[in-house]
Amino acid sequence: MTGMARFLGITDLVEPPSVAVVVDVMRAFTVAAWAFAQGAEKIVLAGSLDQALALKARHPDWVALKDGPPAPGFDMVNSPGLLRSVDLGGRTVVQKTTAGTVGALAVKEAPLVLCASFVVAEATARLLRTLKSDSVTFVVTGDDGQAEEDLACAQYIARSVTEAGVDVAEFLRRAAESRAAAELAEGVRQGAHPDDVALCLEVDRFPFAMVATLEDSLMVLRPHAMPSLTDEDPV
Repeated sequence: MTGMARFLGITDLVEPPSVAVVVDVMRAFTVAAWAFAQGAEKIVLAGSLDQALALKARHPDWVALKDGPPAPGFDMVNSPGLLRSVDLGGRTVVQKTTAGTVGALAVKEAPLVLCASFVVAEATARLLRTLKSDSVTFVVTGDDGQAEEDLACAQYIARSVTEAGVDVAEFLRRAAESRAAAELAEGVRQGAHPDDVALCLEVDRFPFAMVATLEDSLMVLRPHAMPSLTDEDPV
C-alpha cells in the first residue's frame, strides 16, 4: 500500500477520500484510545468549543474534554496522563481539540474514517490490511500537515500494512524530537501531565482500532477490536 498512500494536511483535502486515517499523536487520538481503555462507550468529536458545551448541557452525564487549561463547563483536559486514572465506564465523551477532531470532521463524508496514533498503530494497520483498499489518505493533522510526530506515525502505519516487522525505532525518534513533544515536555502546552509524551510514544498499547462514523449528524468514534495476530493473517 505504500505507493497508494497519500499524506495530506487538513487544508490539502479537496474531496472525501475513500479511506481516511486521521492521525493525531500528541494528543487527541492517544487520549481517545485511553478513554476507551478506561471504559468509554463512544466519543463524540465536536466541531467547536460551543458545540461541545451545548452537547454537555444537553447530556449532563457526558464527559467533555478540550485542549489547554481547565475551563468552565469542561470536565477534563486533553491529557492521557490525567485521563488514565479516570473511570469512564459506559460514559460518552465529547472531545474538542485543536487539530485531531478538526481533521476527523474534515473527512466525515468519507466511507471509512479511522483515527490513529502510535498506541493503536498495529491494530489500525491490520484493519487496513483486511480491507485491501486501493488507496488510503493519511491526514496529518498537526502544524498544517507538517507535524513530524503525526507524519512519522502515519508513515509507520502505512509501512506496516504491507511489510512485516517494520522497525518502529526511527519513527518514534522522529516523534520524540518533534516540536509538539518539546512543547509538552517544557510545559509550553497547558493542560498537560509530565507523562504525556511517554504515553503518546507507547506503541501498540491497545488492541483496537478506532472508527469514526456519522450518527445523527454527529461524528462518533468507537473502538474496533482486532483479534490476535495469527498465522492465518499474513502481511
